[in-house]
Amino acid sequence: MNAFLVSLEAFHFIRPLLLLLIPVAIVIWWPVRRSAYSRDIPADGLAPHLRAALVLGADERRRLQPIDGVAAALILLAIGAAGPTWSRTPDPFVAQSAPVVVALKVTPSMEDKDIAPSRLERGKQKIRDLLKLRAGARTALVAYAGSAHLVVPMTEDPSVMTPYLEGLNPQIMPRDGERAELALQLGLDLLASEETPGGILFVADGLDPADAAAINDAGQPVVFLAMLREDRRDRGLDQLAVPVVSVTPNAADIDRLDRLLNAAYRQALLENTEQPWEDRGYWLAWPVALLILFWFRQGWTMRWAVIAAIAIPGLFHSAPARADGVADWFLTPDQQGRIAFQNRNFDKAADLFADPLWRGYAQYRSGQYEEAVITLDRVDTAEAAFIQGMAHIKSRSYRDGVRAFETALQRDPDYPHADENLQTAREIVDYVERVREQSDTGESGGIGADEVVFDNEGNRGVETSMEAPREEGVGLMTADQWMNTVDTRTGDFLRQRFAIEAARAGKPEASQ
Repeated sequence: MNAFLVSLEAFHFIRPLLLLLIPVAIVIWWPVRRSAYSRDIPADGLAPHLRAALVLGADERRRLQPIDGVAAALILLAIGAAGPTWSRTPDPFVAQSAPVVVALKVTPSMEDKDIAPSRLERGKQKIRDLLKLRAGARTALVAYAGSAHLVVPMTEDPSVMTPYLEGLNPQIMPRDGERAELALQLGLDLLASEETPGGILFVADGLDPADAAAINDAGQPVVFLAMLREDRRDRGLDQLAVPVVSVTPNAADIDRLDRLLNAAYRQALLENTEQPWEDRGYWLAWPVALLILFWFRQGWTMRWAVIAAIAIPGLFHSAPARADGVADWFLTPDQQGRIAFQNRNFDKAADLFADPLWRGYAQYRSGQYEEAVITLDRVDTAEAAFIQGMAHIKSRSYRDGVRAFETALQRDPDYPHADENLQTAREIVDYVERVREQSDTGESGGIGADEVVFDNEGNRGVETSMEAPREEGVGLMTADQWMNTVDTRTGDFLRQRFAIEAARAGKPEASQ
């Protein structure tokens, strides 16, 4: 079921009793409209053609009357007041997209260059485009050939997935073949742990017909992005009952995939009774405003009233009003920020929001983690502390993340996921301290100005420091510079990991 049918099925009115105002509007309209052409016009002593030319209002029945506009406006207002809706209000602190597992086929056939630069490279490009479109949504990456392997678990940060995506090539896969059913099972296992229904996206140039039945009966939405030219067909893909989208030179294929995958999320949102219905009646205010404009066609009385209505409020304000744009005439900064947020323009939303909770959350979604923590210090709620904890974790300040999640639980012991994230953050801190105890590479000398010191707040092991190499004209090396000195490619790491997983499996099974 696509998004339109889901919305159509959910359409109803929040306050249906207000629809009874529609007959009232019709009762008011009909007598007034009828009186416009019910006057008896004497016909004695007057030729028909002269009577038609001299009598005004003869064609009133066929002309629109002011009462027609009034009645239409009243009916639209009644419908708007009744609260038409077809969706629930989304939770602003939950990603507004379905979780998706991307299964990329990594076989020699994917290196065919009939789709430039190759099917595999174009598939990677399409995955990056999808990640950009679904910014902030949970996405996992699976690679498969003769075996299936989890490359990146569910994450909201696309930058984590990009380097691993680049390292995928047929040479790192431990077994030949195209076992799509193994990737399917691995994807289903990942989605089973998610709170909302999601989908699986296969990016492949074909399908073994033996796997078609398993995919058709998956029980979760499955979509295929076919890395084939339109003039080519694949017997396995032709047997699929799930949507198959052909790759396109533009973003049309990605837009369609996003709509198909999010249909499951919208269906799940409709079934969430904890979320209120979103009132869409305000949309009808625009046609009502247009109808009201017809009342100003004649006479100056109403025009002067409008000018007075605009000018009089200015007499009671000493400071002149200022508008930086047309949007400022009609929308508050928070309303403009909400629009930018819904359009996933988080940087702009962070600049627009005046509410510190929303501004801090927009900064977090845009990757401004330190700024988000500072902004949210102004808010004493569990939501603010929870977002601060996530921002600390994203910026690798794990101890601060522990404190923030503890604060969230103090403010609201039942706040969703706060306890789970607290335990995860504590495990990370404990792991770092265990590694420090085992390494125990401290030195007795003092710490120089050019040394990097790692946190040892828990006093476990010794303070660990290492001297930062210096180059001519270069001071302390940054984290990126340190990473650039590592001579291990992502593909080499994945090759070793996949080989170990395949060896442990002992047979071509999905592995995590």
